[in-house]
Amino acid sequence: MAAGASVAPETRPMTRGAKAARALMLAVSFGFLGLLLLAPLGAVLVQALARGIGAFLASFADPDTVSAIRLTLLTAAIVVPVNTVFGICAAWAIARFEFRGKSLLVTLIDLPFAVSPVIAGLVLVFLFGTQGWFGNWLLDHDLPIIFAVPGIVLATIFISFPYVARELIPLMQQQGSEEEVAALSLGAGAWTTFIRITLPKIRWGLLYGVILCNARVMGEFGAVSVVSGHIRGLTNTMPLQVEILYNEYNFVAAFAVASLLAMLAILTLVAKTLVEWRSGPGGH
Repeated sequence: MAAGASVAPETRPMTRGAKAARALMLAVSFGFLGLLLLAPLGAVLVQALARGIGAFLASFADPDTVSAIRLTLLTAAIVVPVNTVFGICAAWAIARFEFRGKSLLVTLIDLPFAVSPVIAGLVLVFLFGTQGWFGNWLLDHDLPIIFAVPGIVLATIFISFPYVARELIPLMQQQGSEEEVAALSLGAGAWTTFIRITLPKIRWGLLYGVILCNARVMGEFGAVSVVSGHIRGLTNTMPLQVEILYNEYNFVAAFAVASLLAMLAILTLVAKTLVEWRSGPGGH
């Protein structure tokens, strides 16, 4: 054999036991997903259409439901860009620089994963509620936070801000900074370097983090439930509206709104899969 010639790795046929183990693992995996994911989604759609498409569509004509959808979209439109900017800045600082408190910053970014959303909401009430630290000052200046849209936005920012940063930090650490250093040494400015070199390298990871962040924002219940006050037509998001309609035994409307959330979740999974396929193993 000529020197330097590559040798294909030896492939061995799977034994009967290995095939049986693979089939068992696949059956358990798909069975688990079917039982806990596909079956509930199917049940939601069946219940939403139980009285026909007319009743399903009529559920979205309710002013309170329209307000809940509008507030959910407004919250996402504010929170996702804010968390995207934070995630890029935090990831860039952590991946590119050494500084005191770096480990603390990484730990704080992970904090929402460890803290219950309900606790996060209670902390906001403790800070900005009428009996909170800043409650009197906010009342004097007519700046409502709790039981108003700002409180919902703050609560949602807290529970969703790690997603973009956590997606970008390992990606930027893996890619290194050689190309950025070369561009800076050739006279490129920091902003030009980011737009022309850094952003194209992280674009798929960034989009992946934004998709996950948006899904978390739209589906948040615990923290928003604490700070919203459940004011119909004003501070109810879609998950809260589902709870109210269900408690009122308006099952068709409740499952109709829930089906909209489910469809948004499915679209998120499809987008996530497309990004993973497009980015490839290397994340480029």
